[in-house]
Amino acid sequence: MKKFLVGVTALATALVLTACSGNAGGSAPGGGAVAQGDPAGGPTTTSAPSSTPATSSQTPTPSSSSSTPKPTSSKPKPTPKPTPKPAPKPAANAADVPCKAALASPGVSACVDLSALKTWLLQDGKVIYGPVKQLPGKKGHVTPIGVFHVSAKVKNYHSKAFDAPMPNSVFFLPGIAFHTGSLSVYSHGCIHLSAAASQKYFTTLQKGDVVQVVA
Repeated sequence: MKKFLVGVTALATALVLTACSGNAGGSAPGGGAVAQGDPAGGPTTTSAPSSTPATSSQTPTPSSSSSTPKPTSSKPKPTPKPTPKPAPKPAANAADVPCKAALASPGVSACVDLSALKTWLLQDGKVIYGPVKQLPGKKGHVTPIGVFHVSAKVKNYHSKAFDAPMPNSVFFLPGIAFHTGSLSVYSHGCIHLSAAASQKYFTTLQKGDVVQVVA
């Protein structure tokens, strides 16, 4: 009986040793290889570090904030229109002046045309002012015709005979003068001028200057 038990035990031990030696050889029961070193029995893969750094396959997009300034779409400013220059006034022609004595007189002189209601200032036979409008004496008080000379100048004269102001009076006959007056009402023999014209005659004409009055 003891021999039988020893024999059975020896056979079982041989079978166990045979099974372990098969696994130790690295072959699985189905013929596959068993990877070493994995406690769970799964394959362990160790990848070597790559010497080439990983590069992105995408091309980097340029930044939206570019250093080149964007052109501004500003509207062009309208070109200012040139201001038209006033046409120059034609020079006064001495040939239009009907006063021969005044034209021939040296220095400053004055000419009065009663029918044309015009007057001029002259300098050595050339027109320096005018023609400007004038209004002479009315019927019964007509302005004398002839060649006269400036006798007096009164800045703010007042007529006692007619109780009327006569600014910028330049007398060339007793009681007869150039002065500021109405250009719509005839005078009592004087030569009415606008305020601007009377000021010009007052400052330009001097005592002794020729004044010629023609019809």
